[in-house]
Amino acid sequence: MQRILSTQLTTHVGETVRIAGWVHRRRLLKSVAFLIVRDAAGLAQVVVTDPAVRAELEQLTEETVVEVTGTVVANDTAPAGVELTDPAVRPLSPPAVPPPFDLYRPALTATLPTQLDNAPTALRHPSRSAALRISAAAVAGFRAALDARDFVEIHTPKVVASSTESGANVFALDWFGRPAYLAQSPQFYKQLMVGVFERVYEVGPVFRAEPHDTVRHLAQYTSLDAELGFVADHRDVMRVLRHTLAGMLGAVTERAGGALATLGIEAPEVPAEIPAVHFTEALKIAGAPADEPDLAPAHERALGEWARREHGSEFLFVTGYPMAKRPFYTHPDPARPAYSNGFDLLFRGLELVTGGQRLHRYDDYLAALAARGEPVEPYAGYVDAFRHGMPPHGGFAIGLERFVARLTGAANVREVTAFPRDLHRLTP
Repeated sequence: MQRILSTQLTTHVGETVRIAGWVHRRRLLKSVAFLIVRDAAGLAQVVVTDPAVRAELEQLTEETVVEVTGTVVANDTAPAGVELTDPAVRPLSPPAVPPPFDLYRPALTATLPTQLDNAPTALRHPSRSAALRISAAAVAGFRAALDARDFVEIHTPKVVASSTESGANVFALDWFGRPAYLAQSPQFYKQLMVGVFERVYEVGPVFRAEPHDTVRHLAQYTSLDAELGFVADHRDVMRVLRHTLAGMLGAVTERAGGALATLGIEAPEVPAEIPAVHFTEALKIAGAPADEPDLAPAHERALGEWARREHGSEFLFVTGYPMAKRPFYTHPDPARPAYSNGFDLLFRGLELVTGGQRLHRYDDYLAALAARGEPVEPYAGYVDAFRHGMPPHGGFAIGLERFVARLTGAANVREVTAFPRDLHRLTP
């Protein structure tokens, strides 16, 4: 008899079926016992009246893996309106050691450090697994949206010979006796691949050795990167990003509707045109000094409130960041060279995406590196490609965990990360 999932029971009323999963909860009453079995799809209720089966049930612990064969009977009070009666229960593993928290309760009340220390079992709780389902759906939507626009998925090295952002916050390692680093981003490689496919994207890990101990930063996170050629300027990139976000949120609604319901949330609408303000205007809106070189978290929150109030939008583009705060490969605004053809996208008052137009001429790269006192040699393999013809291009990168945390309302990005890596955590 083939195993079926809990969500399929409604189509088998009156039949004998086999399910399997984890002992989610036992309720041992005087004349009857209830066994709640959890599988990947949800919960199934099993009614036990036979004294011998009840005795077996009393020996089981929560989280023990079991197989149940029984008859499907309609019952409006049971999960999904059906239950299994006259069951045979067979353990598929030794009795499980119960985790240090109750997974059957509606909310996981253990502290976040306790959950992270026991991640393999904490992630079984519907609230934690729901966030991961949303994450998976968002990635599927990212891929589908870009595939529909003729982007090609690429896979780039995660061990590199020089840092991408010309910064010191990289993880150094020994590569057969030579210095190497974990990649901060696929930036260089996705630009080079524009010269091959014109439009490319990647989903992969990136590493930042920044000693942040905040609710919004991880040392390793998943980056959703895209790069496209033959752009007029950064606004072409912003239009593709808007389309991509709409695809991601559409996929979340379609593929992870049950997860959204579990968390009691809805995916927001992406406006047909996301409102945009220049960096200089953003400083005024946020009440920041005019000479501020970047936006602080408080400024981002103020801008998020302004976007909701003035435009009814959960999203806001901030364009024209100062060149001094952008990487050397950023294209300046031809009309205002001190400012960039770059942007950030804020989602509910939090920076979610960084992007913009890149330099595409070899001589401009030499000049940009010289202006920052950077030698060309560490970047020779990257910069040399621009001698051989590269189109005007640009791209963006979305932090997946930060996106999901903001979407779900999680207070800490670690709540939506299966096995987070940060300043203090390297296990499990």
